[in-house]
Amino acid sequence: MNRLQLTNRFLDKMMPVITPVSVVLGILFADQLGPLAFLSPWIFAFMTFAGSLGSNLREVGGVLARPLPILATLLVLHFVMPFLAWVVGHFMYPLDQATITGLVLATAIPTGITSMLWVSLYKGNLPLTLSIIVLDTLLSPFLVPFILSTLIGSKVELDIWGMMKGLFFMIGLPSVIAMLLNQGTKGKVKSWSPRLAPFSKIGVIAVVAINSSVVAPYLHHPDQKLIYLSLVVLLLMIVGYVLGWGVGKWGRWGKETEIALTFNCGMRNTNAGAVLAVTYFPPLVALPVVFGIIFQQLLASLFGFLQQANRGEKTASSRLET
Repeated sequence: MNRLQLTNRFLDKMMPVITPVSVVLGILFADQLGPLAFLSPWIFAFMTFAGSLGSNLREVGGVLARPLPILATLLVLHFVMPFLAWVVGHFMYPLDQATITGLVLATAIPTGITSMLWVSLYKGNLPLTLSIIVLDTLLSPFLVPFILSTLIGSKVELDIWGMMKGLFFMIGLPSVIAMLLNQGTKGKVKSWSPRLAPFSKIGVIAVVAINSSVVAPYLHHPDQKLIYLSLVVLLLMIVGYVLGWGVGKWGRWGKETEIALTFNCGMRNTNAGAVLAVTYFPPLVALPVVFGIIFQQLLASLFGFLQQANRGEKTASSRLET
């Protein structure tokens, strides 16, 4: 196994630790990293491209023959969770529109690309996961601005067109280019994916650290409000995982699909959310997204463990080592 593959496997194992550490780095080196915020969309575009090289439209078309699991996931991701966040935000922070906006944004962003890693580790439905990621990625330039304008647009000035362009550049265009390359080379371009994967993980560290530096002044001296906000975000994220798990059980689509829905409904593309928050909103809006970055991988590990706890399976960490 070459050095790049070894590095990538090590970074995969360390993902639950990497993201919180990256937030800490952003706080500690805020003065140095803050001026680099303009690089975040470019780094993220590269990450999306690298993560989409294994995707092709033919596989997505095959899964669309059974659309109910995909529709159920999109419903949870972009209707149930943002509305729940809006309700919770108005109940907990009735006069704080920035926090309400941040909570809605943190739950309206598309599913996380790293859900592929967790679904793979816990032997879930990978074609379904790939299809959800691809479709959600392509729809996000339209869905995210629509959700924000519907739920908070009347109270906050939104640059809808700017957000659509930003999402298209960071997510839509790189994923389409990667899929077309995959299709045009008949899958040969997939060989790039393992070579680019470790650089993509390094990109995660950079994006998280840079965007965390923007909210560093609020995190240097955490007060009671900040602690409560972190708990609200944590509970909302737990609800997302639980809803995905519950919908999977209710649909009776099989254990593999149940695992896929758990991770795809629970995880978010928090790095894209952080870039959006920092680019188009005041710094306070980014706080819920930053807390999402801190908790997301840890919760993925917890829910993966819970799903396999009663089945006597090999642990995910031991599978990574073999």
